[in-house]
Amino acid sequence: MAAIGKIRSWGPVLVTVIGLALFAFIAEEMFRSCEASKNNERQQVGEVLGERINVQDFQALVDEYQEVIKMTQGRENLSEDELNQIKDQVWNTFVSNKIIETEAEKLGLTVTDEELQNILREGKNSMLMQTPFVNQQTGRFDVTALQKFLNDYKANQNPQIAEQYKSIYDYWTFIEKNLRQQTLAQKYQALLSHCLLSNPVSAKAAFEGRQQESDILLASLPYSNIKDSEVKVEDSDLKAKFGELKEQFKQYIETRDIKYVDFQVKASQADVEALLQTMKDASQKLQSGAAAAEVVRKAQSQIPYIGLPVTSRALPSDIAARVDSMTVGQTTDPFETTADNTLNVVKLLNKQQLPDSVEFRMIQVGGATAEAAQKTADSIYTALKGGAPFDSIAKKYGQEGTKQWLTSSQYQNQTSIDADTKDYLTSLNTMAPGEMKNFKFSQGNVIAQVTDRRAIVTKYDVAIIKHTIDFSKQTYSDAYNKFSQYVSENKTIEDLEKNADKFGFKVSERANMTNAEHNVAGVRATREALKWIFDAKAGDVSPLYECGSNDHLMVVALDKIHPVGYRSLESVLAEVTADVLRDKKFDMLKGKFDGVKSIAEAKAKGAKVDSVKQITFGSPAFIQSTGASEPALAGAVAATKAGEFHAVPVKGNGGAYVFQVLNVNQPKGEFNAKETEAGLKQQAMQAASRFMQELYQKANVVDKRYLFF
Repeated sequence: MAAIGKIRSWGPVLVTVIGLALFAFIAEEMFRSCEASKNNERQQVGEVLGERINVQDFQALVDEYQEVIKMTQGRENLSEDELNQIKDQVWNTFVSNKIIETEAEKLGLTVTDEELQNILREGKNSMLMQTPFVNQQTGRFDVTALQKFLNDYKANQNPQIAEQYKSIYDYWTFIEKNLRQQTLAQKYQALLSHCLLSNPVSAKAAFEGRQQESDILLASLPYSNIKDSEVKVEDSDLKAKFGELKEQFKQYIETRDIKYVDFQVKASQADVEALLQTMKDASQKLQSGAAAAEVVRKAQSQIPYIGLPVTSRALPSDIAARVDSMTVGQTTDPFETTADNTLNVVKLLNKQQLPDSVEFRMIQVGGATAEAAQKTADSIYTALKGGAPFDSIAKKYGQEGTKQWLTSSQYQNQTSIDADTKDYLTSLNTMAPGEMKNFKFSQGNVIAQVTDRRAIVTKYDVAIIKHTIDFSKQTYSDAYNKFSQYVSENKTIEDLEKNADKFGFKVSERANMTNAEHNVAGVRATREALKWIFDAKAGDVSPLYECGSNDHLMVVALDKIHPVGYRSLESVLAEVTADVLRDKKFDMLKGKFDGVKSIAEAKAKGAKVDSVKQITFGSPAFIQSTGASEPALAGAVAATKAGEFHAVPVKGNGGAYVFQVLNVNQPKGEFNAKETEAGLKQQAMQAASRFMQELYQKANVVDKRYLFF
């Protein structure tokens, strides 16, 4: 009992301790939950209609499309720019499909399996023509070939072709998915098209607007007659015009204005002279007869020497332009090519007329030992020389001996070729049709016979030393130290601009950057700078960035942020001011036309008079005297009868106008109501095709790809 009493006396303390422990436990779980939520959020590349996509899922879509490009184009690798294009296309496709799927779901639109099968049976969709299941005889998609492949793929047990089958299957899966998405979008757009109608009245007006032509005498007073400095623009004018045009300045994504310094490190004079000496040494060695392959290798040329005659197609353009005028044995002095920033030395070792394509057939001969293979090959060669049929001998040794073509492009761009292969290729290029030779390789023998030679061209055996004019480590270090000092001493935008000249740098500007861009100022490897721009505050100055191909130094200052919504008057001041100036200039010019009742009177007031023919309501008139396209003038002319003088000044894009209609040419063609209505409906459909822009703006799209790619 005493123990129980003791415990009871500790009751309040225990409650407090237990309460604190529970709170700590709950807080820890809350912290873990919040941390997990933050980590998950950090992995999101974007959001559409409230649905997020994480970086792994997006990368999977990019990889899928990348493999499709490689397969359809026969490519192994894609450039950085091509990969960026793929990422943009995948993102845009993902957003569009998500929006269409959401809208279609509201309307109950779907694409059934039966609909997809009908598309496959018809075989007319353009995507189907990009698959391996096109019948080569009919040129049409063959659904039975697809079904056979799918059955073979499921039943395939051969590991040697499994990878190839998997690639084709993945490609077909991609096509099928895109077929469904494309069909759903077409159904949605078709449904929308039935909401757009035309009628005979509007068709008649449209027909006459296109066909009816007017010839006029035009009196114009260009706005350029008045200097901008002669026009007084008040703040109230700007505010009023901004309010009038405000909807034009609404933006749906955030943009940012930056100021930056981008300095590209280039080779110093000392660097150039050091490289030039190396190139001179190499030139002298080639002239003295040193082994070309060894000289090229030691000079670390970008173009390896393979020791085979090649066509001019295999040579860099600057080298190809020189070799044809060189004599055999000639070696050039070092020369610069500014297009690729290189120094070059060239020696023409030989120039020959050789076939671009060689047809040949061969028999491969192996054996337990090299001696055994040689003995068998000698026996075969003797039999062939004695008149034995090539095909028969080939089949005796388990080969077809079929003829095949060897083209220059198959070998002339190789970076290295071993001695045996070099001898083999040289012989095939120089052997006459019908000539045969027994070649010995480390793995066995090959007996080859040339059967035809085509397209005799000039081929060059040329040693090329091409070296980029690179900067040295010391040059880069000096440039880095100077740029680093500039960045460290100037921490504000104002200081960056004020002291740029002192350090020999230039501050550039870039307005309205979006986070969908892949680099800053067109410089490669600037993703970290891009991330900084969209995380910084106005007025911030970035750290120093090393970017480009390790040859650029950059500092960025965030000047302004333009959030989603209406732009400020300050940010669009130039556009608003231009509109205000035009309005005021028109008001000043139209007064000159007061009381004018004829073209002659307008001319007396200083107007320039021109004859303008074939003005239609359907297309704006271009006026030479003002250099502007004038839709308003075309509308006014269409509403004026022949012989009438239009005394009310027309406010145009380039000036003020009055005119007299000389004659009106009535439509020459026959009005076809149904045909014209169909054309109007097609125009309406083209306008309605912009529905995606409207849906996009309402989808609350968030793009954070810049954080990852």
